[in-house]
Amino acid sequence: MNLEILTPDKKIFEGEVSSVTVPGTLGSFQILKDHAPIISTLEDGNVIIRSGKEESTFFIKGGVVEAIHNKIVVLAEGTA
Repeated sequence: MNLEILTPDKKIFEGEVSSVTVPGTLGSFQILKDHAPIISTLEDGNVIIRSGKEESTFFIKGGVVEAIHNKIVVLAEGTA
């Protein structure tokens, strides 16, 4: 899956991932390969990216996530 994390200022991350966990408004949820298309608002919290055995975490200040056809875009209002 391809993931992009964008803020109004810059691109925070772009690359291939095996899963991503985002802080949804109603609670965190994970997006895996072939996830159903989804658009969701995000709260302040951690975006956890897993690629193989590696794991990275980014703190975002709210935003929106869209996942469709194994392409995930996180539009964050900002980062800490």
